[in-house]
Amino acid sequence: MAKSFDSYSMRLALILYAVLMAVTLPVIILYIYLRSRKDPRYRLHLRERFGFYKATVPDAIWLHAVSLGEMNAAVPLIRRFLDDGETVVTTHFTPAGRAAAQKLFAAECASGQLVPVYVPLEYDWVFRRFFKAFSPKFGLVMEIEMWPRMIASARRHKVPLFMCNGHYPAKSFERDKRKFGLRGRLATGFAGLLIKSEPDAERFRWFGAANVVMTGELRFDRALPKPMLAAAAKIRAQHLKGRQVITLASVVIGEDEKYIEAITKMRSRYKTPGRPPPLFVYVPRAPERFCVARKMLEQAGLKVMARSQCMDADFGFDGKRDLAQVDVLTGDSLGEMYFYLALADIVVVGGGFTPTGAHNVIEPLALKKPVFVGPYTWTIEFPALEAIEAGVLTQCQSIDSLVDEIHQRLENETTMARDQQAANAFYQLHSGAVDRMIKAIDRVISGSA
Repeated sequence: MAKSFDSYSMRLALILYAVLMAVTLPVIILYIYLRSRKDPRYRLHLRERFGFYKATVPDAIWLHAVSLGEMNAAVPLIRRFLDDGETVVTTHFTPAGRAAAQKLFAAECASGQLVPVYVPLEYDWVFRRFFKAFSPKFGLVMEIEMWPRMIASARRHKVPLFMCNGHYPAKSFERDKRKFGLRGRLATGFAGLLIKSEPDAERFRWFGAANVVMTGELRFDRALPKPMLAAAAKIRAQHLKGRQVITLASVVIGEDEKYIEAITKMRSRYKTPGRPPPLFVYVPRAPERFCVARKMLEQAGLKVMARSQCMDADFGFDGKRDLAQVDVLTGDSLGEMYFYLALADIVVVGGGFTPTGAHNVIEPLALKKPVFVGPYTWTIEFPALEAIEAGVLTQCQSIDSLVDEIHQRLENETTMARDQQAANAFYQLHSGAVDRMIKAIDRVISGSA
């Protein structure tokens, strides 16, 4: 293990962190309670957060995916472990992540091959109970999650812990170099780091992390959900009949006004008789914003219909409502992003018009869609830089430029066909992360790294 994690300053930081966590336990419980007022699922399975479990599996592979996005990214790797006969325990902080595991691996959950639970709270005695219950062979922490006690407890109880699909944004790295650099120092506590890109890997190495391997992005290996794609194709053929579709995916707080402006400006360009403006599919990032976003769209004078109003659980269209009379179809369901993306001719990925940064662009690229994003892409540095260079991702600095770029793209069928070919080539070039990760884990576990 790298020495920096065992340094005096890090040991002191962990002691102070333990004191802080002990003092703030009532605050943590209050936070969970307040979240449960919006999402009652937070009240369920509370004992798991303290290391008490109804079901356990010995010699499991442990994968921590804090929420829905991380769980979706981990799917191809989990599927490989299950197909190889391994048992898996997944840990989550949010109910959405836990529910996703249960939905995506329903058969394995029923058989006991996969057990989803809430992640232990940041106390060594809770992690000790977790390790006793599942005796994991090793652990995988998805993406940018770094919990000091989780890392320290895994080292203390001799559970090899890997960062998986790891990412170190340049913005965070530059800040950490100037200050204490907690993220970089914590990274030295992992048994190994499986990183998305070589620039990310070099940033972790700068802090002295060992066994840093560039393995790529797991999302490039995810199998496409055929039922969702088929359902979208059916709705396009039967209810849209050639009408163009623009999907705004993962819209975050602070973007609604901007995207409503874009929708209004885009619609104003379609005044030619017999040619309807595009249908906009509007998918907020967080479920608690489904109703809020819908009201904002309606207040802007747009005719809005929610997915739950016109389709059943299997995407069956009820036929009572006519999409031709709708300006915006809002997404108000979880785990169905591929359906909303498959409806589209053009995809705009949210987050990029706020400093918090853009979200995942890989899913629309997998469907060979032209993808647009705002100016803030530091959160998706990989694969954004490569995708922009390859011409499969368009970065827009303003709403006006977004409207102009999309309108030009929709007007040019030749460009649309070229975009599909380029997206497919880009996607194929970056696949294979699962194989690289498993080989890297085996090398570290065997001591040959």
